[in-house]
Amino acid sequence: MLDLLRASGPLPSRDVPDHSEVPWPSTGWTNNRNVTQMLEFLAARGEIAVSGRRGRQRLWDLAERVYPADTPIVPAAEARRIRDEKRLRALGIARASMVGQAGEPADVEGTSGGWRVDPAAIGRPFAERTALLSPFDRLVHDRRRALELFDFDYHLEMYVPKPKRRWGYFALPVLYHDQLVGKVDATADRTRSILQVHAIHQDVRFTRAVTAAVHAELEALTSWLGLAAVSTA
Repeated sequence: MLDLLRASGPLPSRDVPDHSEVPWPSTGWTNNRNVTQMLEFLAARGEIAVSGRRGRQRLWDLAERVYPADTPIVPAAEARRIRDEKRLRALGIARASMVGQAGEPADVEGTSGGWRVDPAAIGRPFAERTALLSPFDRLVHDRRRALELFDFDYHLEMYVPKPKRRWGYFALPVLYHDQLVGKVDATADRTRSILQVHAIHQDVRFTRAVTAAVHAELEALTSWLGLAAVSTA
């Protein structure tokens, strides 16, 4: 892979041939994804890096051609400290297992064990809004954290057999002000140019204000996807 990238990079993963002798074994979605797994491992080792994108495809190249030549080498302990601080800054509050000793210790009522909080996030003004979140949004990406902090039970069910799904193939968590209040199961039907809403699951009973806000977000999502209308039929 390194020789190929050196000669022909940057390349998307689909242009990197699979010469593996033993496939990558997994019970999850990475099973037999030999090329993408090796690219991720090489990136973690600092030998390659993402140099750009072609549509949704990441372009991989040698790290020496992506990072500046004069980039200082950060000692491992310092790199971990910087990483932990950035993680906590993005999350606001997290377990020490995720962010080490970054920030300050905190207790959250209703949970056991300690947390770490970003001091810069304390006392800041809060701007209320409604949003349909991606299943990969950092607010809900850690499912256990979302359950502990927001009492929000959620899992991405795209790999769950259809009869066993509770919320849908790619259900979108619903954020309303400072609460996670439900999930929206919707599909972009580009043939009919509609956002087909299969179900809106209410974790708490929606008020008229919540319902109106969610429907406004559905309209905004429809427009962003370039579709003509929302269908709840």
